[in-house]
Amino acid sequence: MKSTPIIANITASLSAEMQQELHQILAYWVKFTVDETHGGFYGRITEDNVTDLKADKGGVLNARILWSFAAAYRLQPERSYQMMADRAFTYIKDHLVDAEYGGVYWSVDYQGIPVETKKQVYALAFTIYGLSEYDLAFGKQEAKTMAIKLYNDLIDHSYDQLNGGYFEAFTREWAEVSDLRLSDKDANEKKTMNTHLHVLEAFTTLYKIWQDDGLKERIAELLYLFDTYFIDSVTGHMTLFFDENWNKKSDTISYGHDIEASWLLLEAAEAIDDVYWIQKMKETAVKMATAALEGLAGDGALGYEYEPGTAHFNKEKHWWVQAEAVVGFISAWQQNDNPLFLVTAATCWDFIKDQLLDAQYGEWYWGRNESGAIMQNQDKAGLWKCPYHNSRACMEVVRRLNAVQ
Repeated sequence: MKSTPIIANITASLSAEMQQELHQILAYWVKFTVDETHGGFYGRITEDNVTDLKADKGGVLNARILWSFAAAYRLQPERSYQMMADRAFTYIKDHLVDAEYGGVYWSVDYQGIPVETKKQVYALAFTIYGLSEYDLAFGKQEAKTMAIKLYNDLIDHSYDQLNGGYFEAFTREWAEVSDLRLSDKDANEKKTMNTHLHVLEAFTTLYKIWQDDGLKERIAELLYLFDTYFIDSVTGHMTLFFDENWNKKSDTISYGHDIEASWLLLEAAEAIDDVYWIQKMKETAVKMATAALEGLAGDGALGYEYEPGTAHFNKEKHWWVQAEAVVGFISAWQQNDNPLFLVTAATCWDFIKDQLLDAQYGEWYWGRNESGAIMQNQDKAGLWKCPYHNSRACMEVVRRLNAVQ
């Protein structure tokens, strides 16, 4: 990549500022989220930093905490990071893994008793992701064994032997379930982009600790599915929902998922060292980042969703979308050397600093609404609000930009 004084200044500032922000994010979770009474971590903290002592504790939340602190430890070993990762691992092992039927629970109550026992493949994927990163950081054979066991549960019960891909959800006993949705805003369809993306993410990290030939083939197949079904070859945007036969069931454009997938797909191709898919996904990363530029607002942030059929553009600025935008646009810049992508990443980071960071307590607000106000009745920490998107963005930026300076 070509370097100029302006580019060098941008990369140096981004790297330094996001490394500092990484420490701030994780310090928040160390200070405010540890449940010393009932174990693990509190299930919810409001945007006003009020802790709900009796909130349910999500499997995804705990898996993302595990991943975040294990990954941070690999970047900069700190004792507090290891303690948090150990705590998350213990809680997952003791309360969230279903010892009888396999897989993981969606949630437990504040005392660790199962509440929602439905097997959501999304949660299973994140648990594999966190356990694999934990083994990478600390060489924990028990975590590796658990990750492989959960991987086999996922393949045995979720993989579509007829059409490929992964079904969305099951009962605790792995029977069919009528409501497949992750949340109320999702379509009730059997196959979703979101779950497949995070299955790929989990498999990629698992492959780093377990170079199994079958796992490698699963990763390559997922890249094929994204290339064939999820990504529109003309627009560069992704389709979010399908039925079991890969019939398209949605036209919604999710700018955050587009930019997030752009770099995760390339990471997966590089992990399995597949020459064809590496080249293909380098081109795809640029194409998808270019498509995501359509969602940029004048303030430098990336909007949430667009509905082509209604021409409705949801201009909310969610925290996770901005975090992924910084990484995805830097990744695109690394592939084609177009400074527009780097400048866009820097501008998005400026928005985050100015509009999303909580100067009083730390961490990031959920987002800004279309009028620019802080989104109300959202979590600072919760079933969905975790340290994963923003801490990962910081780590990715530091790694990527330190390598080019």
